[in-house]
Amino acid sequence: MLNLGALTQTALQDHPLSREDALALLRVPDHDTLKVVDAAWQVRRHHFGDRVKVNVLLNAKSGLCAEDCAYCSQAKGADTEIPRYRVLHPREMLEQAKKAAEAGAQRYCIVLSGRGGTWPEVETVGEATRLIKAETKLEVCACMGLLLGEEGQKKARALREAGVDAYNHNLNTHEDHYGQICSTHTYADRLETLANAASTGMSTCSGVIIGMGETDEQIVDLALRLRERRADSIPVNFLIPIEGTELDGVQTTAHFTPWSCLRVLALFRLTNPRAELRASAGREIHLRSLQPLALMIANSIFLGNYLTEGGQEASADWAMLADLGLRAAPGTSQSEAVEAALC
Repeated sequence: MLNLGALTQTALQDHPLSREDALALLRVPDHDTLKVVDAAWQVRRHHFGDRVKVNVLLNAKSGLCAEDCAYCSQAKGADTEIPRYRVLHPREMLEQAKKAAEAGAQRYCIVLSGRGGTWPEVETVGEATRLIKAETKLEVCACMGLLLGEEGQKKARALREAGVDAYNHNLNTHEDHYGQICSTHTYADRLETLANAASTGMSTCSGVIIGMGETDEQIVDLALRLRERRADSIPVNFLIPIEGTELDGVQTTAHFTPWSCLRVLALFRLTNPRAELRASAGREIHLRSLQPLALMIANSIFLGNYLTEGGQEASADWAMLADLGLRAAPGTSQSEAVEAALC
């Protein structure tokens, strides 16, 4: 039988959970899941208090991707009606960053579709970062695909030298399942990208997409792998089935309940107690009325929309945080953001 008290103490001391306990955590019955939420809340509160880190995404280059990721609306072969455009001008990224700052964000995430950023794209994001740093207090996270080999290392260094604080590259799914999700790059490519980003001093942001057909055992392995990789930030996404993508069927998420999603978040919190854990895409769809409980586990959210999919209104997110008694992390102006969002 799972001893949640002992498991909580293990996490509070930042010791790794056993694989058996982690699996048992995922399999707690719905009617006992509030106990799991409470265990995760104790760990979250110990490390982060009542603070929430607020992030805003910019889709700085949309579509036009040659990769075949089965879940993605921007992938090669996806029959989706999304905007498709080349990389934005640095000044346009700056203007969007100012809006993010006014909305109360602390981190601004610049995302480019494609296998990996070209040198002109790296230079564009670098210039945008310099402008953003000069005119706002935002952290900048870049998400530009793969950073492989010596060339990838050079691009990572260029981004870091421009002032980029973090690099996002999700593991997405388990190594053994990866070939069923993507054929144009490998799981090993993703691990190399994270290593190259980390070698420059950039903070690493790497997470998962739950609901692509993975097993409980594979979810546990992913949580433990991210602990081994010392991921600073872990976005947990719940698959949004998008019509026109290869993985557009709801069959992979049909087993989701709000309680099961909370158990997944708790697993990642208790296995990675010091990481910034982000309740990311799909939280609105799959957690539904239990969404506020996710913020008792996670200490980070995206404000507003995702890349090509709509999110919750910013005013609703701020109201949810206020109702929970949670505050924006230092560096944000929550009172002004709440007032602006509610106007």
